[in-house]
Amino acid sequence: MFDNYFRKEINWGGKTLVLETGKIARQADGAVMARLGDTIVLCTAVGARSVKPGQDFFPLTVNYQEKAFAAGKIPGGFFKREGRPSEHETLVSRLIDRPIRPLFPEGFRNEVQVVATVLSHDLENEADIVAMVGCSAALTLSGIPFFGPVGAARVGYINGQYVLNPTAEERKASVLDLVLAGTAEGVLMVESEASELTEEVMLGAVEFGHRSFQPVIQAIIELAEVAAKDPWPLAEESEATKALKARIAELGRAEMAVAYTETQKLVRQEKVAAVKKKVIEALEAEGADVAAAKGLLKELEADVVRNNILDTGRRIDGRDTRTVRPIVAEVGVLPRAHGSALFTRGETQALCVATLGTGQDEQIIDALTGEYREDFMLHYNFPPYSVNETGRMGSPGRREVGHGKLAWRAIHPLLPEKEKFPYTIRVVSEITESNGSSSMATVCGTSLSLMDAGVPLKRPCAGIAMGLIKEDRGFAVLSDILGDEDHLGDMDFKVAGTEAGITSLQMDIKITSITFEIMKIALEQAKEGRLHILGEMAKGLTGHRTDVAATAPRITVITVPKDKIRDVIGSGGKVIREITEQTGTKIDIEDDGTIKVAATSTEAAQRAIDWIRGIVAEPEVGVIYTGKVVKTAEFGAFVNFLGAKDGLVHISELAQERVNKTTDVVKEGDVVKVKVLGFDDRGKVKLSMRVVDQATGADITEQVGARRPRPEGEERGERRDRGERGERRDRRDRPERGGEAAE
Repeated sequence: MFDNYFRKEINWGGKTLVLETGKIARQADGAVMARLGDTIVLCTAVGARSVKPGQDFFPLTVNYQEKAFAAGKIPGGFFKREGRPSEHETLVSRLIDRPIRPLFPEGFRNEVQVVATVLSHDLENEADIVAMVGCSAALTLSGIPFFGPVGAARVGYINGQYVLNPTAEERKASVLDLVLAGTAEGVLMVESEASELTEEVMLGAVEFGHRSFQPVIQAIIELAEVAAKDPWPLAEESEATKALKARIAELGRAEMAVAYTETQKLVRQEKVAAVKKKVIEALEAEGADVAAAKGLLKELEADVVRNNILDTGRRIDGRDTRTVRPIVAEVGVLPRAHGSALFTRGETQALCVATLGTGQDEQIIDALTGEYREDFMLHYNFPPYSVNETGRMGSPGRREVGHGKLAWRAIHPLLPEKEKFPYTIRVVSEITESNGSSSMATVCGTSLSLMDAGVPLKRPCAGIAMGLIKEDRGFAVLSDILGDEDHLGDMDFKVAGTEAGITSLQMDIKITSITFEIMKIALEQAKEGRLHILGEMAKGLTGHRTDVAATAPRITVITVPKDKIRDVIGSGGKVIREITEQTGTKIDIEDDGTIKVAATSTEAAQRAIDWIRGIVAEPEVGVIYTGKVVKTAEFGAFVNFLGAKDGLVHISELAQERVNKTTDVVKEGDVVKVKVLGFDDRGKVKLSMRVVDQATGADITEQVGARRPRPEGEERGERRDRGERGERRDRRDRPERGGEAAE
């Protein structure tokens, strides 16, 4: 039945990688079941046979989806089925999209959809790398025009050694998490988080990963030799298109070049739009194909910008290739926020706001690998007004999720340990202006806002975006690229880090590949720019503030014995609820006995802490406490003196003089000072007021003892008082007693 079933298996870094086709999803143009360990991903590729009328862009869609059954789980929530993509699924979809998109032919406009479905997850081998390899293989087999295949790998750095595709456990010990993809010729995409590593270590990781996935590329090629479908025919450029292209250049090249000498973005856009309109009107009058002309005008625009940079070394806004735009860094711009910063670089601006919360504010992530909590969140928003446009405002798109995660990776390695700074942190980056590299502006603004909030970052962090113009006659690496340079260039290479090293690196290539020589130059130039930006940021704030804002919660951490946690929580949470309601605090209790008390005032926090300590504390003999009389009896008074603990002040210990009636000295509700004398045979606490100065709380044991010594053998806290003993002595002395009367 499965006549076209083919299988390719290789040893990849000590693990078995299997690629299978022809058994599942046979109606797709390309379908591959990729397996690494027990992680299995079904990858499919389908292309439309015709182009939609008026289509002027390449409609490629990549969908990565995780099925809960892959890890033996049932989805949470009310509906119990997979719903909208999670942030992780969105990020992996982008991860697959970025290296394959440049490998489709220029001018190809047929819609293509790539779907990667995780069917099994062994909780050890990450599914994202398996999905990238499987999608590359599916496209290679499909017959859809695709200049692949693409290989992919994850690289870790443990104890000074590069590790290929580290397991989930190994990643915990790694100071680098780098994912890359590329062809046999070079690298197309890099995504990473690092713990302040040098440029040399990062470049070495990319080279190591590129070498490591070459066997995967070869395996896909060998599978394609026996299983690939016939390639789709590619339409060649017609003579009419060549003639139209020449006519457009004749009509608009000179004026387009003049328009791009304007350094102000909005003014430049108006001039470029005017040139395009003039050309289109002229072509309409000549009866030319206007729809095709619009696409060719974009090519002319790119050609003008790119060649001007290579010819003159000058860019659209007049800068040379290494200069960073003017920077203004301001902090504390919002009075009620816990931390805020406004970072402006040229025509790009980010308003970043930091908020500190408690453990109750942590985000709960329900992942295939298990549920965990995230205490650092960074949300990036890109409203349409930031680029002088109108548009729909709604939930964040893939680009916003990706840019936010890139900035998150840059900052995350610099955050303090949870034990030292027990806050949940959320940063929101509102892009208020954009003309290139708003994600790197977010890195800079986030660093400043966190330091303004009193978060003790290891060091300030800055980011810079590098661009590339590459032609046969040479190339130019551009520092701090503009939006047009990103759009019309060949590379978007973003580097973030501190003065000590790189914390995040992301690279996307729009051509088939770049050399490691170009990457090395880009990293060196990025370091120069990053250090310059850090210097400009220092004019706003050099380091974190010594304390959190007055509006932020103050978190105090205390530890109680594990066996006392139940007492603090109380039956059904009654005790902890009472503490929070009466003190106005937030309290987080962990299984190891760590308790975090958060409050906006020191007094409220101290009340809650004293309350908790009173619950878990054990009375100490000889220590004086302040308590409240909760009940009186003929034989004494019960005093609540330590949390929920009560003790008995026997009537003989109420005062220095003889007491006939308990209520002569105390009544319910009185606040008194008591000293712990000891414990009875049932463990009940015996207290004394008699030996404590009720005005000062001083211990007057010696004074009491000198004034009224105790008879030998008398114990404090006895059930019988001295009055009872005196009456018995009186009865012994009476004449009616036995022999005494006879005398």
